[in-house]
Amino acid sequence: MEKISFQNKRGKKLVGILHLPKEKTNLAIIISHGFGANKDSPPLIRLAETLSKDRFAVLRFDFGGCGESEDSEITLKNQADDIKSAIDYLRNNGYMRIGLLGESVGGLNSILAYDEEIKVLVLWSPETKARTSFREDWKQQLNERGFVIYEKDGKEYKFPREYFKERQSMKQEEILTKIKSPVLIIHGQKDHLVPLEHSIEAMQYLSEESKLAIVKDGDHELDDKMDEVISLSVEWFEKYMTPE
Repeated sequence: MEKISFQNKRGKKLVGILHLPKEKTNLAIIISHGFGANKDSPPLIRLAETLSKDRFAVLRFDFGGCGESEDSEITLKNQADDIKSAIDYLRNNGYMRIGLLGESVGGLNSILAYDEEIKVLVLWSPETKARTSFREDWKQQLNERGFVIYEKDGKEYKFPREYFKERQSMKQEEILTKIKSPVLIIHGQKDHLVPLEHSIEAMQYLSEESKLAIVKDGDHELDDKMDEVISLSVEWFEKYMTPE
């Protein structure tokens, strides 16, 4: 395990942790965190450690404006570009078979960053549809100053008006039909932040190999179901990431 850094397309430094298996590999997985979070979320660390014990190199990193990375303005376009920069970093270092995993908005960003060389996607409680309503205090902040400051765990995250416009204009069919690789969606039965119905609807736009795993009694974070979630994720990567 080593701390690494690389530049995004805006010239800002992104910081990540690269977990390496014992034997050399060209298989790598990029883990993208969710809204108001960072690369050091305990479930993401646990997932990375589990995958790297197998045959995979795993990169978990902070989006610009999050965790240890530079840049303060957060948009979906910028975060998708950050994943693309992570993909470029890995390819330039010899990892040619790459998979993506994202949680919540990180899942959406993984979808937006997808290219046809990506072998597989795993999405935890992903946002795939437009969001038409937001918290009242956020609306007030947008009206008064044109951006939202969100505080979590002692850190401030700045979301400009553009971020909310992106969220409102998103079209599920448009973003999903471009994906040709096998997708595993893992979604909690009792997710009250991102409705399970959104992932059920998403399946009609994905490849035949794709699968929706519904976690019984699982909420949005899936924290108390993490044994099941990690097991499903590892199995999917093992099935579709290894060379034909």
